[in-house]
Amino acid sequence: MKKLIVQPLVESRISTVVIIDALDECKDDEPTSVILSVLERLVPEVPKVKFFVTGRPEPRIRAGFRLPLLARATDVFILHEVESSRVNSDIRLFFSHKFLELKDHRLGLDDWPTKEQLDLLCERAAGLFVYAVATVRFVRRQNSNPKKRLDLLLQSPGDTALEGKTGFKPKTTLDLLYLSILQEAFGGDEPEDDPKIRSVLGAVILAANPLSPSTIATLLDLDTGDVFPLLSSVHSLLTLQQDTNHPVRPFHKSFPDFIMDPARCTNTRFHVPPSDHHSELAIGSLELMNRRLQKNMFEFPDALANDEAGDLRKRAEGYIHRGLRYACESWHKHLANAKAAPTPTAKITFVLHRFLEQKFLFWLEVLSILGTLRDAVDALEVAGKWLEVCRDYMLDEFLNLLTPVPGIADCCPCQ
Repeated sequence: MKKLIVQPLVESRISTVVIIDALDECKDDEPTSVILSVLERLVPEVPKVKFFVTGRPEPRIRAGFRLPLLARATDVFILHEVESSRVNSDIRLFFSHKFLELKDHRLGLDDWPTKEQLDLLCERAAGLFVYAVATVRFVRRQNSNPKKRLDLLLQSPGDTALEGKTGFKPKTTLDLLYLSILQEAFGGDEPEDDPKIRSVLGAVILAANPLSPSTIATLLDLDTGDVFPLLSSVHSLLTLQQDTNHPVRPFHKSFPDFIMDPARCTNTRFHVPPSDHHSELAIGSLELMNRRLQKNMFEFPDALANDEAGDLRKRAEGYIHRGLRYACESWHKHLANAKAAPTPTAKITFVLHRFLEQKFLFWLEVLSILGTLRDAVDALEVAGKWLEVCRDYMLDEFLNLLTPVPGIADCCPCQ
């Protein structure tokens, strides 16, 4: 903050606005937001600069704005205190504009949507702009009938709830929208496809940094030809490009929140338990490194230092696949959140032991070239904790197997 923002602004003496959007997505363990704590100390040094901060009113954020210097220097504007009539008017204007654009490019949409349909859409949106955007993205999908897709959404019952003002509950408007989109995309698929659907969606929402469809396929040992069409089926919920090497992201944070919460995503076909899929990504990353890592992957001459090798970034791009790079840099982040249960625990322990015994030095070499060697310390700390927890967990499981069945203790010879 001091070096990148305050000092340059002080020296340049310019007047500007710095926007910090979605502060609630910056996670830290302090009771007061770390970013707001830093701002409180440094904001007085840049009097010509204003900061525009947005976020849900979580306790640590509210506590941050109560810090003495910030309390005197800030104005708090609560969006939910805006008159609902103004919000609904803006959402109706958005719907009308987007549907008018759609009618300019599609035939047979005269007198569509009806006033009644617009009224119902605005009522369903309940002040949530993300609902309006997701609806439009769903309806205007290429090679589809917009009228039928809008009718499909409006056929499901609706309820209302304001994000941030009331906690999300099952069957709220936004949840029903997401369920409708998932059901439309995958409801007709065979049940045996469900694990693959959950795995791909889990990779999108749980990745340490956004992954492309081709990288997701590599990590999950799938075909890109299977992953991309699956993601295209729910394009209204994602930012997805035609280039399979371009990262894909959830369109809005409310979708990951929804699909990871069993109380909201009530259809078990689509629910993504985070710990289960962190386990899957950890296993996929470790298995990929076990397959691909090898000695001197960059084909350096013997005894060549990194700073003598020229453009390391270009060399890394040429020799290290994006999926392998992600695995090398992020396997421990998934391991830290993996689930301790018999099947994943045994599988993770097996591939982790193989990695540490056979691929450890090659992994260090890759991190060195990528300039992220310091991450090795964090990764090894996570691995050590995992193996310790795993040992205790598996011991408990083993002891449970040895527990005598009630009623046979007197006749069991081993007693």
